Amino acid sequence: MLLGTVLVLFLLHLLGAGPASAHAALTATDPADGTVLPRAPRHLTLTFSESVGLRDDSFRVLGPDGHRVRTGEAESADGRPDTVRVSLPGPDRLGKGTYTVAWRVVSADSHPVSGAFTFAVGAPSATAAPVDPGPAEDPLTAALHGTARYLAYLAGALLIGTAAFVALCRPPDPGRLRPLAVTGWWTLLAATVALLMLRGPYEAGTGPAAAVDPGVLRDTLTTRPGVLLLARLVLLGAAALSAARLFRPGGGTGRGARAAGAALAVVLALTWAGAEHAAAGVQVPAALASAVLHLLATACWLGGLTALLTLLRRTPTGPALPAAVVTRFSRLALTSVAVLTATGVYQSWRGLGSWAALTGTPYGRLLLAKGAAVLVLVAAAGVSRRWTARITSAPEAPPLPLPLPPPLSLLRRSVLVETVVAAGVLLITTVLTGTAPGRAEAEAGTEAARAVPAGAPRPASVTTIPFDVGTPGGRGTVQLTLDPARSGDNAVQAVVFGADGGLTAVPELRLTFSLPARDIGPIDARLTDRGGYWSTNSVTLPLPGTWTVRATVRVSEVDQTTGTGRARVTP
Repeated sequence: MLLGTVLVLFLLHLLGAGPASAHAALTATDPADGTVLPRAPRHLTLTFSESVGLRDDSFRVLGPDGHRVRTGEAESADGRPDTVRVSLPGPDRLGKGTYTVAWRVVSADSHPVSGAFTFAVGAPSATAAPVDPGPAEDPLTAALHGTARYLAYLAGALLIGTAAFVALCRPPDPGRLRPLAVTGWWTLLAATVALLMLRGPYEAGTGPAAAVDPGVLRDTLTTRPGVLLLARLVLLGAAALSAARLFRPGGGTGRGARAAGAALAVVLALTWAGAEHAAAGVQVPAALASAVLHLLATACWLGGLTALLTLLRRTPTGPALPAAVVTRFSRLALTSVAVLTATGVYQSWRGLGSWAALTGTPYGRLLLAKGAAVLVLVAAAGVSRRWTARITSAPEAPPLPLPLPPPLSLLRRSVLVETVVAAGVLLITTVLTGTAPGRAEAEAGTEAARAVPAGAPRPASVTTIPFDVGTPGGRGTVQLTLDPARSGDNAVQAVVFGADGGLTAVPELRLTFSLPARDIGPIDARLTDRGGYWSTNSVTLPLPGTWTVRATVRVSEVDQTTGTGRARVTP
């Protein structure tokens, strides 16, 4: 049941992956979203919560007529990797009307992030032509990329964990475990090649057919994720040579061989840690070390469980399993649990940033699910240790015979449960690496607030409300601007974005405001369709507080839905 639950979570994550899954948050734009300027700006400047990588087509500026505006090459502003600037043709070459800026960059932790905002020159456009803000994320590419990532984690754990089991637990016939290592090696090789090929389409949001484009692959090899994946392929060649010696009787249990194998495992683990959450945010060196230890401990536990289960499997012939091997693995598993606990607590603190994020963000809720799964895993491990103690407490600790006596049979079953649950934990971990940390979301909001100088008037309140009518293409967001977001009369402007992040027209949009704390509302905003956006010049919100906004969106004659958001109104 647990594995089924996490599998559902994983599939939902793959099918629903989109801009919200990325990890760099847009904290500020210049011009600000929705502003009306007397003259066209010379530059567009975007500031993110962390450093970002740029693509050849990272920015598209679309004019009031929907045609693309020629811009300069995007570059880091003032040497800051978290701030991007792109030059515009000039004040005299941009006419009046509303302009849409569609952007797509790559976070420091290798995940793409995209979005759009608007500004107007002179006055907002009376009508809005259909616009193409750029490629949306392709669901098939996202699903294939996510599947390859999970298989890479699983195969890496199997390969490293099996090798660690042979080197540290010293089974009498390591050749029996060679098929496990071979399976892990080939699966990791295939998954890494798939990730390398899919990297370009994943970043660009295009279909998987682009994976065979030599130019796309060449561009991928110039990026940090591409270099790390290429390094992993090279390291797999070294791993094959090391494994060939390890799985010979007595071939890899010497101190020098174990040290070389450990160094190879650390460098291999860095190819994951260097491209995930640890590579961005606070305390990067400590985070990288923690991530490597976490990955290696997971591999030793999960891969070692699979190896032990293989040796405990009933076979008509074969050598008996010495009880000392089980005892050594029990100690290895206990050490792995201690390392996982320490590094897991640190990574949770680093990713969350606050207790509120534990239940208030997708990242925090996934951490809770992972914690529950780990508790089940530790309970199963405790049962295994109990049966191990009963088996090895016999005088002279004889080899474990075949057929299996009841204690050993029960040990095999508990190890099987451990293995299945550990695979589920690894599944949740894979989803976590593709989910925005709670700390990043909080820092984005804090940095946006700091962008307002002391004593300056507060900007208008912007609220984004997602909606989904349950039909193909029926998803999107309503972005409403409340100005000046103070008690009394306010102006409201609302723009509807489609599933691809571009502006879209809907036949009807209704907004109501309620203040549950004072039992006020709902107050109908009575929006008017202005041809591309909806607005009203006066909606009276009599008291300050956090107002609940309900947006009812009708996308066809019969399809409509209602979403909710919150808007802060100051005195």
